[in-house]
Amino acid sequence: MSAPDPRPLVAVIIEDDAGVRSLLEEVFLAAGFEVHLAGSGPEGLAAITAHRPIITTLDINLPGIDGFEVARRIRRISDTFVIMLSALAEESDVVLGLTSGADEYLVKPFRPRELRARIEALLRRPRLPDARTSATARPAAEVEAPTATDGATVLTWRGRVHRDLSLDLDTRLVLVAQKRVDLTPTEFDLLAALLEAKQRVCSKAELARGLRGSPAGANDYVSEPDKRAIETHIANLRRKLGDRSAQPRYIETVRGVGYRLTPTADEPS
Repeated sequence: MSAPDPRPLVAVIIEDDAGVRSLLEEVFLAAGFEVHLAGSGPEGLAAITAHRPIITTLDINLPGIDGFEVARRIRRISDTFVIMLSALAEESDVVLGLTSGADEYLVKPFRPRELRARIEALLRRPRLPDARTSATARPAAEVEAPTATDGATVLTWRGRVHRDLSLDLDTRLVLVAQKRVDLTPTEFDLLAALLEAKQRVCSKAELARGLRGSPAGANDYVSEPDKRAIETHIANLRRKLGDRSAQPRYIETVRGVGYRLTPTADEPS
């Protein structure tokens, strides 16, 4: 487990509808958060910079800059968990939201109970203070990641290596051929889970439960939208790693089952 995040529970709510904004504020206050409100994308980005939230909620239909673009800009400055909220329920909208950098996508009208459950699941996931800052504190060229010269997957202290891909759990730094790759918190956690499992296949449901913080072996229900969200996150992860599903170097799809690391020189395919 990573060290617990010592920061206070802070949330930024980016929402132009006053009624929805008030409802979101109530949910977060009841969960023990310090809450900062913003009615537009620029206000929200300023609030994130000033208050360093652990969780940010983001409406899509914002004045001026829409939520998709705001999510992209958030990812340049923060590793906050982003929960995107929208009345847009088409699968293409969900995919675009997750591709833009959101960790969760909830369709309006949402139930406060469901939002609270999502918040609690995000808080159970291992976090580090200022993970983005700590990852950039040293230039990538100065970071010496262990190399698996035979292509094998190896475990190092608080880190994982597969081929020329390395991941450090403490700094939340990911390198491919010694070059840093910026991932969202969800993409990082999925990659860490796959590296930990090595050649064992991880189903979409198992990966979704892992993101919720469910204990190993849990069998709680995973909805089809949550499974599709895993597919989108994995697709985004592959793209950032420079991987291709047709000829995978790092992550392969086991059709009808899930995902696992690609076989290496000393492992059967």
